[in-house]
Amino acid sequence: MIQTMNAVVLRHRESIELVAVVMRIVSFSLVSWLGPRSPFFFVWAFNTVDAVALSWCAILRKDRAYTLLNIFWIGVGIVGMLRAHGF
Repeated sequence: MIQTMNAVVLRHRESIELVAVVMRIVSFSLVSWLGPRSPFFFVWAFNTVDAVALSWCAILRKDRAYTLLNIFWIGVGIVGMLRAHGF
């Protein structure tokens, strides 16, 4: 099952990375434009999904720097969602 999923990700890697980067731009643009009125939980959830996609692609490419960076963003996203939820 994982092998099949990895094959699909590798086959569509460039498209997945492009969509994920656009997702990151959109999430941070929302915060920039809306400021304190931003839907912070949504922004962090959206950002975490793109970090998962980018991490997966980086892992399959064996790119340690981008793997580390995007796994870090997954952690930041989880903390951001917890804080946005009031924890």
